Amino acid sequence: MSDVKISAAPRSEFGKGAARRIRREERVPAVVYGHGTDPVHVTLPGHELMMALKTPNVLITLDIEGRQEMVIPKAVQREAIRGFLVHIDLLVVKRGEKVTVEVPIVVEGELAPGGGLLEHVLNTLPIEAEATHLPESVTLSIAGLTIGDSVLAKDVKLPAGSSLAVEPEDVVVQVLQPQAEEPSADSATEEEAG
Repeated sequence: MSDVKISAAPRSEFGKGAARRIRREERVPAVVYGHGTDPVHVTLPGHELMMALKTPNVLITLDIEGRQEMVIPKAVQREAIRGFLVHIDLLVVKRGEKVTVEVPIVVEGELAPGGGLLEHVLNTLPIEAEATHLPESVTLSIAGLTIGDSVLAKDVKLPAGSSLAVEPEDVVVQVLQPQAEEPSADSATEEEAG
């Protein structure tokens, strides 16, 4: 679990014009909310935030004018073409508190000989874990799976202290029969002409 410290500055200007000015200064507008408190509007340094968000479910300690807040990213908005950060919502968390997060699934191993296509029904797995011990990912072995096999959420090994936040019978990955390719109209026409 990664813990990053970032200094935040309070924000008093709102609207598109203010947000654009903030982004020109290489900062990102953000809102911090949770635990029944009023939302706090802040700006964060863009590069530091971008680097922190490379770690899934990163725990961030914000320094807001000397006050420390532990937060996790809840909603990240990026610009569609270039991908830069536009806005972020941060959820306040406390030590020992359980939160629900989406954890990336890492698949390892090889399917059994004989083919089959691996379909990822879920790319992330919703789990509940302590806010200060959020896993970066869960690993799923597909070694030896054959056509028709599937792995259910209950079969995924979770880190200690974590529990599923989906139905245990939900399919995570499954092995499908490859579809036979239909001859294209061009090749059918060539065979008839030949």
